Amino acid sequence: MDLEQNKLERAKKQVEEIKGFYVHLSIYIIINAFVLVNIYLHTDHFWQWPHFITLFGWGIGLLFHASKTFGFNLLFGKKWEERQIQKYIDEDKKRMDKFK
Repeated sequence: MDLEQNKLERAKKQVEEIKGFYVHLSIYIIINAFVLVNIYLHTDHFWQWPHFITLFGWGIGLLFHASKTFGFNLLFGKKWEERQIQKYIDEDKKRMDKFK
């Protein structure tokens, strides 16, 4: 029963993380749409880069949030993790062989 409870808790946590990501995405879209429409309506220089700093900066943060939530990693993927784990196992094995 403990195993089933653990699975249930992990599933609930994952659902909460996914829900949190979608809330974050929704707020990102709404706020940036408002900001961009406001800039478009009130300035003649819409395509200047300072207008898009928050859009891109926040977008990078949103990308990291998605990466954490959905388990993909552009820089440190599963193969990298496996190589690092194997590297540390091998190093530990070499240290232990010195004592034998």
